[in-house]
Amino acid sequence: MGSSFWDTGAVTDQPAGLEDARLLGPVEIRELAGRLGIRPTKTLGQNFVHDPNTIRRIVRAAELRPDDVVLEVGPGLGSLTLGLLAASGHLTAVEIDARLATELPLTVAAGAPELAARLSVVVADALTVTGLPDPQPTALVANLPYNVSVPVLLHLMSMLPSIRHGLVMVQLEVADRLAAPPGSKVYGIPSAKLAWYGPARRVGTVPRNVFWPVPNVESGLVRFSRAEPTGRPDVTREEVFRVIDAAFAQRRKMLRSALAGWAGSAAAAEQALTAAGVDPTARGETIDIEAFSRIAASRLNGSAPR
Repeated sequence: MGSSFWDTGAVTDQPAGLEDARLLGPVEIRELAGRLGIRPTKTLGQNFVHDPNTIRRIVRAAELRPDDVVLEVGPGLGSLTLGLLAASGHLTAVEIDARLATELPLTVAAGAPELAARLSVVVADALTVTGLPDPQPTALVANLPYNVSVPVLLHLMSMLPSIRHGLVMVQLEVADRLAAPPGSKVYGIPSAKLAWYGPARRVGTVPRNVFWPVPNVESGLVRFSRAEPTGRPDVTREEVFRVIDAAFAQRRKMLRSALAGWAGSAAAAEQALTAAGVDPTARGETIDIEAFSRIAASRLNGSAPR
């Protein structure tokens, strides 16, 4: 693959057991798909990684501990699953395709029988998951379907507070948005909402040719961690997210205008912004999560209607 795989922050430490793990290559992936009658579909965002070196790099980048309980969304044929199992204490796989979910334990049993007991499989749509069987996940590592990657990530972070850190592979453009700081050209709703949970940064790119079928775009890796809320403790995530949604509903619009619907009027929005210590003429693209939290909290003192 070469060093160009990494943008920044490459991880060189190899988790114990990962180098010796039996991983799926192109031949195994195609044979398995053929036997199951699987034809990858764009609807489910199915692009299977078939390069073992790429799997090892992704697992290293996830910085898993031996006692981590990993949640993998959309494990597909199990190429990433085998690598994650070798580096963690347990893995829960959420798979929407019943055929793939049924086959995954068999693939693990054949390729890594000593790790089979560490695997749990849940047949479900990740967008509807509200809880998982024990042990509860501490890390989310997944090759997320491009078409629903942001909703899935934000949904799971809200539903599963036990997740402390993770790494997701998404479309490169989405990776840039998730990790963008305030003031960046691509900073927006995904950036601000993920920042609510904690810091995130892009740690690498993944070329198209390591997937089958080959996607039309490159992929990016985003590593994130959950931190204590940096905003006001007296406002909820839902209240802050409503402000974020309103602020970015019309990009490049001054906040006193963008938040007029949320506050009831432009005058009420300006009053709330001033009370929060935010310039009413600022734009949402320049505001960090702490400022969004202060704006939401301005409701408490009557600056904006509840």
